[in-house]
Amino acid sequence: MRASSISYASLTARGLVPNRWDLVAFPLVIGLLLLASEGARQTLAPLSTLKEPVVSLDPINLPEYALRTTLRMLAAMAASLFFTFTYATLAAKSRRVELVLIPILDILQSVPVLGYISFTVVFFMSLFPGRIAGAEAAVIFAIFTAQAWNMAFSFYQSLRTAPRDLEEAARSFRFSAWQRFWRLEVPFAMPGLIWNMMMSMSGSWFFIVASEAITVGDTTITLPGIGAYLAKATEEKNLAAIGWVILTMIIVILLYDQLMFRPLVAWADKFRFEQTGAQIAPNSWFLELLERSRLMGTVGRPAAVTLRILARQRFAPLRVRRIGRPEAPSTILDPVWFLAVAAAAIFAAWKVVAFVASGVSGSEVLSVFKLGLLTLTRVVVLIAIASLIWVPVGVNVGLRPRLAEKIQPLAQFLAAFPANLLFPVFVVGIVSFHLNPDIWLSPLIILGTQWYILFNVIAGTTAYPTDFREAATNFQMRGWQWWRSVILPGIFPYFVTGAITAAGGAWNATIVAEVVSWGNTKVTAQGLGAYIADNTAAGNYPKIVLGIAIMSLFVTLFNRLLWRPLYHYAEDRLRLD
Repeated sequence: MRASSISYASLTARGLVPNRWDLVAFPLVIGLLLLASEGARQTLAPLSTLKEPVVSLDPINLPEYALRTTLRMLAAMAASLFFTFTYATLAAKSRRVELVLIPILDILQSVPVLGYISFTVVFFMSLFPGRIAGAEAAVIFAIFTAQAWNMAFSFYQSLRTAPRDLEEAARSFRFSAWQRFWRLEVPFAMPGLIWNMMMSMSGSWFFIVASEAITVGDTTITLPGIGAYLAKATEEKNLAAIGWVILTMIIVILLYDQLMFRPLVAWADKFRFEQTGAQIAPNSWFLELLERSRLMGTVGRPAAVTLRILARQRFAPLRVRRIGRPEAPSTILDPVWFLAVAAAAIFAAWKVVAFVASGVSGSEVLSVFKLGLLTLTRVVVLIAIASLIWVPVGVNVGLRPRLAEKIQPLAQFLAAFPANLLFPVFVVGIVSFHLNPDIWLSPLIILGTQWYILFNVIAGTTAYPTDFREAATNFQMRGWQWWRSVILPGIFPYFVTGAITAAGGAWNATIVAEVVSWGNTKVTAQGLGAYIADNTAAGNYPKIVLGIAIMSLFVTLFNRLLWRPLYHYAEDRLRLD
């Protein structure tokens, strides 16, 4: 009897005896893993298993389609996180590397999803010949391009604007570059990064139709999923099917909000940079369930211990510049590096010009440039309007954690709402009332990207130290003085990040917002997005490259002339020190 009690106590101490929380947590987690493994197994099947019709509008198939689409989005999210922690860190830690990586990131976020698809479908299909995995990789990469840039900009902004107190703490504890990164800088950046992960996840729904139903010239790839289902429902004018899509999206967004993002927000709250505790901390029933589960704690302990050990190591793979201190210039390396970068840029530009010149006349280049000016005007006006609306809303939501918890799934759903679902309304309205498409299709551009501003403002407000807000209350700062002197400087770096990614997303959205169809009825607005979309469908690669190059030029110049100076202003004048 004593031996059995000792054995039971030993097993309990080791976490091998389940408790009541395990009865819910363990089956739930195992079920999610089994669903993920089943989706991964299907990617290894031959392409011949995709029998026509690949997508059926029978609602009974929607759970399977939703699972496939969600797994693709999660795979793209994992790739985006890896990209963020490597690319953004290199850009933030080295002035010379930043000179190259940030302009490239400006260009990458301006390239439309169709621009990537045009040149990557054949590549990924060749990696897995005759397998669904090739098509899946192409779709996941397309979704990745709708997620990664926003997250990279957020992480870069957090690393560049981290308080100098962190640098002093790192020096006091004699942290190496590796330790400072994982134990101070990453925790500081985590709240903003998680809100941008939410936005990236929701924003990728906006382009899911273009990703799962790909047509480039004579190549057509359709994979079972919510996007392909929606594309077919739109083509057949099936309003009932569109209704089923909306219901399915609501359910999926609520599920990953409760099982992933709500726990992450609650977990990241402990990393807020402040000297007083938050009055109301966000909570998550699923996070509490995992924390109280004995078996889940045992299963996850080796990974947690390994990560903790790695974070405490002193090796420093990178020499990093200190926060707030410029990297020492070099009279030899800087000019050589600048010349090398300039030479590479000139060579790349020459190759683009040579390729475009093989199929495009000089007069058409001028016409496409004018189309770019039209799209630029739309983007600037829409970003300004969205900022005036969503900055006050985001601040008020961020100051109220309970309200933020309620708004969070609603905001994710609105951000995920594909423009395709509104095509019937816009097409019928424009045709019936003889409206100008150049004006009335413009709201579709900002529909999915305005949420970048809202999510970043909420992230900035929630990360704003409570002690700063209490000091403002003690000094009786109210009204416009409070906005001008307290909250706007505090959230300004986050707003700039949101505005940059919203502008880049708006340029991306033009490919689906300037060419709208409902059945056989097609409405087109003049602009660069319509030009790229039409030539992508036709498979005219020189014209595709011309449209992408001009779009990248506009985005890069706009970022260089406006957003980057604002970034530097935020770094120098508006740090939370």
